[in-house]
Order: sequence, then C-alpha cells, then structure tokens
Amino acid sequence: MSISTDAEMAGMREISTIVGLTLKKMREYAKEGMPTKELDEYGYEILKKHGAKSAPFETYGFPGWTCISVNKEIAHGIPSEQKILKNGDLINIDVSGERNGFWADNGGSFVLGEDIHVHQPLIEASKKALFNAINKIQDGVKISDIGHIIESEANRSGFKVIKNLAGHGVGRSLHEKPENILNYRDKHDHQRFEKNSVVAIETFISTKSTQAVELKDGWTLVGNRGGFVAQHEHTIVVTDEQPIVLTEANEIWK
Repeated sequence: MSISTDAEMAGMREISTIVGLTLKKMREYAKEGMPTKELDEYGYEILKKHGAKSAPFETYGFPGWTCISVNKEIAHGIPSEQKILKNGDLINIDVSGERNGFWADNGGSFVLGEDIHVHQPLIEASKKALFNAINKIQDGVKISDIGHIIESEANRSGFKVIKNLAGHGVGRSLHEKPENILNYRDKHDHQRFEKNSVVAIETFISTKSTQAVELKDGWTLVGNRGGFVAQHEHTIVVTDEQPIVLTEANEIWK
C-alpha cells in the first residue's frame, strides 16, 4: 500500500507494533522441552489481546497462528505438539497479523539456549544483511540493488542466499506489489521503491542451499541442498530519506 493519510500511518504503526511485540515475547517465552504448538498458542493470545488476527491463518488457512521453523526448516514450519524445542536449536518465528484492515509482517531467527551447533555467525550475517539493505532503501532506489546488498553481505560472511523466497509489499493485505523483493540482483527487474509505500524486507541467508523446496505437508520449506537458513524481517515505510521501521518493537537488531 501507499500511505496517504495520518490515519493510515497510525493503522500501520498499530498492527506493526503488535506483530513486533508478539515476535519479541514469543522469542523470550521459548524454552527447552516446549512443544512449538504451545509457543504458537502463546503468540495467538498476544495477538488476540491486542485485537489482531493471524495473517497466515486468515489469508491462506495456515494450520497455526504463526510460522515456527526449527533447524533445517527454512520457513512456514507448522506448530506441533510433537515438535519439541531443544537446547541449541536454530528457531525461526514469523509473525504477521491484521487489525482494522491493516496488515504487517516480521520475523527473526535465534538460537535457543547455548549455541552448541555454532549457528550464531549465520544469524549475525542475516541481521547485518537486513540492516544494510534497509538503510539503503529510499524513494527511487532500484529494488534489484537492495537484493545485491543482501547477497553481497551473505557472500562476504561465507554464506549464500535463498533465491526463490523474497520480501514483498504489505499493508492492505499480506502480500502486495512489489511481489518479489529478492535476496539477489535480478538484472531484468527495473522496479524502484516509491515514497510512502509499505514493504516487508526479509533476508534468507543459507549455509548450503539456494532454493526452498516444499515438503509433503504442503507448507514447510527446506533447502534444496540441506544446511541451515536464518531469516530476519521488518515492515518499513519508504521515504525520500531513511525508511521508517514500523516493526522495531521486535528488537531483532538488539
């Protein structure tokens, strides 16, 4: 969407703060021995308390309120009573929601407990790539140039990017134009960011894979060559200077 009124900005700030806070609290609530279903229900209660609905459930009928992906799952992990969190797990939580006709999206990867499997360098590369990309976004910047920034940072850190997952426009629905804010430079993409537009920028930084593959459950994504992936995401408003980060309540950069 393109924000044109103070009321629209207020609506986007409200839902963005809610999903950001939900992500932060879910990250803090996650404990060793906890089923991912319990973590998901905790997130649902926070959304509900603030008058928000689960975007993946409302939009796609996703079998959960939030997406919780563990270890070699890249994205769209289904919350389950059978999936028990363990010390050292690489966990990704993606929370998107709707309130009063406004939609926002955010996500982040983290290690539960001790980093016994040395996932932290991957996580830090993902965070840095997102930070560098967002801070270069403004009116008129080529979308493909932002993809180049993300991939360059991944490569400098010894990692790859997932090429068939991307950021997207958001605001009046979960996915809007621009539909593919890729993690690499597409020379054929001549789109540019526009002032007042709302977009969800997300990184998918990988140890081995370059493509996401869907499992038989119809939702869960894993890498085509195995390995692990870290994802971080903010919803922002494009300006003619620094963008406005609407989901800063998630504290993924702290």
